[in-house]
Amino acid sequence: MGRDEALQSLLSEHSNEKNDLQRRKPRSGNASEKEINLEGQNDEQKPLVPQCIDAKQQAEFNFQAVLLWLAAYLGGGTLCFLLINNQIKGIKTNGYLDAIYFCVVTMTTVGYGDLVPDSQVSKLLACIYVFTGMALVGLILSKAADYIVEKQEINLVKTLFKNENFGPKELSKEVETHKAKYKFILAASIFLVLMIVGTIFLYFIENLDFVDALYCVCSTVTTLGYGDKSFSTTGGRAFAVFWILSSTICLAQSFAYLAELYTEKRQRSLAKIVLARKLSLLDLEAADLDGDHVVR
Repeated sequence: MGRDEALQSLLSEHSNEKNDLQRRKPRSGNASEKEINLEGQNDEQKPLVPQCIDAKQQAEFNFQAVLLWLAAYLGGGTLCFLLINNQIKGIKTNGYLDAIYFCVVTMTTVGYGDLVPDSQVSKLLACIYVFTGMALVGLILSKAADYIVEKQEINLVKTLFKNENFGPKELSKEVETHKAKYKFILAASIFLVLMIVGTIFLYFIENLDFVDALYCVCSTVTTLGYGDKSFSTTGGRAFAVFWILSSTICLAQSFAYLAELYTEKRQRSLAKIVLARKLSLLDLEAADLDGDHVVR
Protein backbone atom coordinates (compact mmCIF):
# COMPACT_ATOMS: atom_id res chain seq x y z
CA MET A 1 0.00 0.00 0.00
CA GLY A 2 2.84 2.39 0.81
CA ARG A 3 4.34 1.78 -2.61
CA ASP A 4 1.04 2.50 -4.39
CA GLU A 5 0.57 5.71 -2.44
CA ALA A 6 4.09 6.86 -3.32
CA LEU A 7 3.46 6.19 -7.04
CA GLN A 8 0.18 8.10 -6.93
CA SER A 9 1.91 10.99 -5.19
CA LEU A 10 4.65 11.12 -7.84
CA LEU A 11 2.09 10.96 -10.66
CA SER A 12 0.02 13.78 -9.15
CA GLU A 13 3.11 15.97 -8.71
CA HIS A 14 4.12 15.31 -12.32
CA SER A 15 0.63 16.18 -13.50
CA ASN A 16 0.63 19.45 -11.53
CA GLU A 17 4.03 20.41 -12.94
CA LYS A 18 2.80 19.68 -16.47
CA ASN A 19 -0.29 21.82 -15.95
CA ASP A 20 1.85 24.66 -14.59
CA LEU A 21 4.12 24.45 -17.63
CA GLN A 22 1.13 24.53 -19.97
CA ARG A 23 -0.23 27.57 -18.22
CA ARG A 24 3.08 29.39 -18.34
CA LYS A 25 4.00 28.31 -21.86
CA PRO A 26 3.55 31.22 -24.29
CA ARG A 27 1.38 30.82 -27.35
CA SER A 28 3.24 29.87 -30.49
CA GLY A 29 2.50 28.51 -33.89
CA ASN A 30 0.54 29.75 -36.86
CA ALA A 31 -2.84 28.80 -35.44
CA SER A 32 -2.29 30.74 -32.24
CA GLU A 33 -0.99 33.78 -34.10
CA LYS A 34 -3.99 33.67 -36.40
CA GLU A 35 -6.30 33.47 -33.43
CA ILE A 36 -4.56 36.45 -31.83
CA ASN A 37 -4.73 38.41 -35.07
CA LEU A 38 -8.36 37.53 -35.51
CA GLU A 39 -9.12 38.56 -31.95
CA GLY A 40 -7.28 41.85 -32.48
CA GLN A 41 -9.12 42.43 -35.73
CA ASN A 42 -12.43 41.71 -34.06
CA ASP A 43 -11.64 44.25 -31.35
CA GLU A 44 -10.57 46.83 -33.90
CA GLN A 45 -13.51 46.14 -36.20
CA LYS A 46 -16.03 47.38 -33.69
CA PRO A 47 -16.24 51.04 -34.61
CA LEU A 48 -18.83 53.11 -32.85
CA VAL A 49 -20.09 54.75 -36.01
CA PRO A 50 -21.76 51.68 -37.64
CA GLN A 51 -23.34 50.83 -34.31
CA CYS A 52 -24.71 54.33 -34.01
CA ILE A 53 -25.99 54.17 -37.58
CA ASP A 54 -27.72 50.86 -36.92
CA ALA A 55 -29.23 52.28 -33.75
CA LYS A 56 -30.51 55.31 -35.62
CA GLN A 57 -32.02 53.11 -38.35
CA GLN A 58 -33.71 50.93 -35.77
CA ALA A 59 -34.91 54.00 -33.88
CA GLU A 60 -36.32 55.45 -37.09
CA PHE A 61 -38.25 52.23 -37.75
CA ASN A 62 -39.65 52.27 -34.21
CA PHE A 63 -40.53 55.93 -34.57
CA GLN A 64 -42.68 55.21 -37.61
CA ALA A 65 -44.52 52.53 -35.66
CA VAL A 66 -44.92 55.00 -32.78
CA LEU A 67 -46.60 57.51 -35.09
CA LEU A 68 -48.99 54.86 -36.40
CA TRP A 69 -49.98 53.72 -32.90
CA LEU A 70 -50.39 57.32 -31.72
CA ALA A 71 -52.46 58.26 -34.75
CA ALA A 72 -54.67 55.19 -34.27
CA TYR A 73 -55.16 55.91 -30.58
CA LEU A 74 -55.94 59.61 -31.02
CA GLY A 75 -58.05 58.93 -34.11
CA GLY A 76 -60.16 56.29 -32.36
CA GLY A 77 -60.63 58.45 -29.29
CA THR A 78 -61.50 61.52 -31.34
CA LEU A 79 -64.13 59.57 -33.28
CA CYS A 80 -65.69 58.17 -30.12
CA PHE A 81 -65.89 61.52 -28.32
CA LEU A 82 -67.10 63.24 -31.50
CA LEU A 83 -70.05 60.85 -31.65
CA ILE A 84 -70.99 61.64 -28.04
CA ASN A 85 -70.17 65.34 -28.28
CA ASN A 86 -73.62 66.25 -26.96
CA GLN A 87 -72.83 64.24 -23.78
CA ILE A 88 -69.78 66.40 -22.96
CA LYS A 89 -70.35 69.76 -21.30
CA GLY A 90 -68.11 72.78 -20.99
CA ILE A 91 -66.55 75.51 -23.12
CA LYS A 92 -66.87 74.39 -26.76
CA THR A 93 -65.35 75.79 -29.95
CA ASN A 94 -65.23 73.33 -32.87
CA GLY A 95 -66.58 69.77 -32.74
CA TYR A 96 -63.55 67.99 -34.24
CA LEU A 97 -61.03 70.21 -32.46
CA ASP A 98 -62.82 69.84 -29.12
CA ALA A 99 -62.83 66.05 -29.49
CA ILE A 100 -59.11 65.74 -30.16
CA TYR A 101 -58.35 68.38 -27.49
CA PHE A 102 -60.38 66.39 -24.97
CA CYS A 103 -58.45 63.23 -25.98
CA VAL A 104 -55.07 64.89 -25.45
CA VAL A 105 -56.07 66.46 -22.12
CA THR A 106 -57.42 63.10 -20.93
CA MET A 107 -54.52 61.05 -22.27
CA THR A 108 -51.87 63.22 -20.61
CA THR A 109 -53.92 63.30 -17.36
CA VAL A 110 -53.98 67.12 -17.42
CA GLY A 111 -57.77 67.29 -17.06
CA TYR A 112 -58.45 71.04 -16.99
CA GLY A 113 -62.17 70.58 -16.41
CA ASP A 114 -63.21 72.96 -19.20
CA LEU A 115 -64.64 69.90 -21.00
CA VAL A 116 -66.05 67.08 -18.85
CA PRO A 117 -68.19 63.97 -19.49
CA ASP A 118 -71.85 64.49 -18.59
CA SER A 119 -73.40 61.03 -19.02
CA GLN A 120 -72.77 57.46 -17.89
CA VAL A 121 -71.61 56.40 -21.34
CA SER A 122 -69.18 59.30 -21.74
CA LYS A 123 -67.82 58.82 -18.19
CA LEU A 124 -67.19 55.09 -18.74
CA LEU A 125 -65.56 55.84 -22.07
CA ALA A 126 -63.32 58.46 -20.46
CA CYS A 127 -62.26 56.00 -17.75
CA ILE A 128 -61.31 53.37 -20.32
CA TYR A 129 -59.51 55.93 -22.45
CA VAL A 130 -57.41 57.42 -19.65
CA PHE A 131 -56.24 54.03 -18.32
CA THR A 132 -55.37 52.85 -21.82
CA GLY A 133 -53.56 56.11 -22.48
CA MET A 134 -51.48 55.92 -19.31
CA ALA A 135 -50.31 52.40 -20.16
CA LEU A 136 -49.96 52.59 -23.93
CA VAL A 137 -49.34 56.20 -24.88
CA GLY A 138 -46.84 56.79 -22.10
CA LEU A 139 -44.65 54.00 -23.48
CA ILE A 140 -45.12 55.05 -27.09
CA LEU A 141 -44.37 58.72 -26.51
CA SER A 142 -41.37 57.84 -24.35
CA LYS A 143 -39.86 55.94 -27.28
CA ALA A 144 -40.69 58.79 -29.60
CA ALA A 145 -38.95 61.26 -27.30
CA ASP A 146 -35.93 58.96 -27.06
CA TYR A 147 -35.69 58.92 -30.83
CA ILE A 148 -35.92 62.70 -31.13
CA VAL A 149 -33.30 63.26 -28.44
CA GLU A 150 -30.90 60.62 -29.76
CA LYS A 151 -31.14 62.01 -33.26
CA GLN A 152 -30.00 65.41 -32.01
CA GLU A 153 -27.09 64.11 -29.91
CA ILE A 154 -24.53 64.26 -32.71
CA ASN A 155 -25.53 67.84 -33.57
CA LEU A 156 -25.22 68.82 -29.92
CA VAL A 157 -21.72 67.35 -29.61
CA LYS A 158 -20.67 69.01 -32.88
CA THR A 159 -21.84 72.35 -31.51
CA LEU A 160 -20.04 71.89 -28.20
CA PHE A 161 -16.79 70.86 -29.89
CA LYS A 162 -17.02 72.92 -33.08
CA ASN A 163 -13.52 74.35 -32.59
CA GLU A 164 -11.91 70.91 -32.24
CA ASN A 165 -11.03 68.51 -35.01
CA PHE A 166 -13.41 65.65 -34.27
CA GLY A 167 -13.78 62.86 -36.80
CA PRO A 168 -16.76 60.47 -36.93
CA LYS A 169 -15.02 57.93 -34.68
CA GLU A 170 -14.06 60.50 -32.02
CA LEU A 171 -17.51 62.06 -32.23
CA SER A 172 -19.27 58.73 -31.66
CA LYS A 173 -16.92 57.90 -28.81
CA GLU A 174 -17.66 61.22 -27.14
CA VAL A 175 -21.41 60.66 -27.51
CA GLU A 176 -21.23 57.14 -26.05
CA THR A 177 -19.04 58.25 -23.16
CA HIS A 178 -21.27 61.14 -22.06
CA LYS A 179 -24.56 59.95 -23.53
CA ALA A 180 -26.66 60.50 -20.41
CA LYS A 181 -25.29 64.03 -19.91
CA TYR A 182 -26.01 65.13 -23.48
CA LYS A 183 -29.48 63.58 -23.39
CA PHE A 184 -30.32 65.48 -20.22
CA ILE A 185 -28.94 68.78 -21.57
CA LEU A 186 -30.88 68.41 -24.80
CA ALA A 187 -34.16 67.34 -23.17
CA ALA A 188 -33.92 70.12 -20.57
CA SER A 189 -33.17 72.70 -23.28
CA ILE A 190 -36.16 71.60 -25.37
CA PHE A 191 -38.38 71.69 -22.28
CA LEU A 192 -37.24 75.23 -21.44
CA VAL A 193 -38.02 76.38 -24.99
CA LEU A 194 -41.48 74.78 -24.80
CA MET A 195 -42.15 76.52 -21.49
CA ILE A 196 -41.22 79.91 -22.99
CA VAL A 197 -43.28 79.28 -26.14
CA GLY A 198 -46.33 78.19 -24.12
CA THR A 199 -46.12 81.23 -21.83
CA ILE A 200 -45.81 83.65 -24.76
CA PHE A 201 -48.71 81.97 -26.58
CA LEU A 202 -51.03 82.18 -23.56
CA TYR A 203 -50.00 85.78 -22.97
CA PHE A 204 -50.74 86.99 -26.53
CA ILE A 205 -53.42 84.60 -27.83
CA GLU A 206 -55.39 83.68 -24.69
CA ASN A 207 -54.95 87.22 -23.28
CA LEU A 208 -53.69 86.06 -19.88
CA ASP A 209 -51.30 88.19 -17.86
CA PHE A 210 -47.73 86.95 -17.51
CA VAL A 211 -48.15 85.32 -14.08
CA ASP A 212 -51.37 83.53 -15.09
CA ALA A 213 -49.77 82.37 -18.34
CA LEU A 214 -46.76 80.93 -16.49
CA TYR A 215 -49.11 79.44 -13.89
CA CYS A 216 -51.16 77.70 -16.59
CA VAL A 217 -48.00 76.40 -18.29
CA CYS A 218 -46.64 74.96 -15.04
CA SER A 219 -49.96 73.34 -14.08
CA THR A 220 -50.16 71.82 -17.56
CA VAL A 221 -46.66 70.36 -17.93
CA THR A 222 -46.85 68.84 -14.44
CA THR A 223 -50.34 67.46 -15.32
CA LEU A 224 -51.92 69.22 -12.33
CA GLY A 225 -54.56 70.87 -14.50
CA TYR A 226 -56.45 72.88 -11.88
CA GLY A 227 -58.84 74.12 -14.56
CA ASP A 228 -59.08 77.74 -13.50
CA LYS A 229 -56.83 78.65 -16.45
CA SER A 230 -56.88 76.72 -19.72
CA PHE A 231 -56.97 76.99 -23.53
CA SER A 232 -60.44 78.28 -24.39
CA THR A 233 -60.10 79.65 -27.94
CA THR A 234 -60.05 77.74 -31.23
CA GLY A 235 -56.44 78.68 -31.98
CA GLY A 236 -55.42 77.97 -28.40
CA ARG A 237 -56.82 74.44 -28.48
CA ALA A 238 -55.23 73.72 -31.85
CA PHE A 239 -51.89 74.81 -30.35
CA ALA A 240 -52.54 72.88 -27.12
CA VAL A 241 -53.00 69.56 -28.96
CA PHE A 242 -49.34 69.55 -29.98
CA TRP A 243 -47.88 71.62 -27.14
CA ILE A 244 -49.34 69.56 -24.27
CA LEU A 245 -48.10 66.30 -25.78
CA SER A 246 -44.56 67.54 -26.36
CA SER A 247 -44.11 69.50 -23.11
CA THR A 248 -45.43 66.87 -20.69
CA ILE A 249 -43.41 64.09 -22.27
CA CYS A 250 -40.29 66.26 -22.49
CA LEU A 251 -40.51 67.02 -18.76
CA ALA A 252 -40.82 63.31 -17.95
CA GLN A 253 -37.83 62.53 -20.16
CA SER A 254 -35.74 65.23 -18.51
CA PHE A 255 -36.30 63.68 -15.09
CA ALA A 256 -35.57 60.22 -16.47
CA TYR A 257 -32.27 61.36 -18.00
CA LEU A 258 -31.37 63.19 -14.79
CA ALA A 259 -31.83 59.97 -12.83
CA GLU A 260 -29.78 58.10 -15.44
CA LEU A 261 -27.02 60.73 -15.21
CA TYR A 262 -26.91 60.46 -11.42
CA THR A 263 -26.77 56.66 -11.55
CA GLU A 264 -24.02 56.72 -14.16
CA LYS A 265 -22.01 59.17 -12.04
CA ARG A 266 -22.31 56.91 -9.01
CA GLN A 267 -21.20 53.91 -11.07
CA ARG A 268 -18.13 55.74 -12.33
CA SER A 269 -17.21 56.85 -8.82
CA LEU A 270 -17.51 53.28 -7.60
CA ALA A 271 -15.39 52.02 -10.50
CA LYS A 272 -12.66 54.56 -9.68
CA ILE A 273 -12.62 53.44 -6.04
CA VAL A 274 -12.35 49.80 -7.03
CA LEU A 275 -9.60 50.43 -9.60
CA ALA A 276 -7.59 52.63 -7.23
CA ARG A 277 -7.73 50.11 -4.42
CA LYS A 278 -4.52 48.15 -3.86
CA LEU A 279 -4.60 44.36 -3.93
CA SER A 280 -3.84 42.53 -0.71
CA LEU A 281 -2.90 38.93 0.05
CA LEU A 282 -6.50 38.28 1.08
CA ASP A 283 -7.69 39.44 -2.36
CA LEU A 284 -5.26 37.08 -4.09
CA GLU A 285 -6.32 34.20 -1.88
CA ALA A 286 -9.98 34.95 -2.65
CA ALA A 287 -9.18 34.94 -6.39
CA ASP A 288 -7.64 31.47 -6.12
CA LEU A 289 -10.91 29.64 -6.59
CA ASP A 290 -9.49 26.18 -7.32
CA GLY A 291 -7.00 26.30 -4.44
CA ASP A 292 -3.90 25.50 -6.52
CA HIS A 293 -2.05 28.63 -5.33
CA VAL A 294 -2.06 29.99 -8.90
CA VAL A 295 -4.20 32.96 -9.98
CA ARG A 296 -5.11 32.86 -13.64
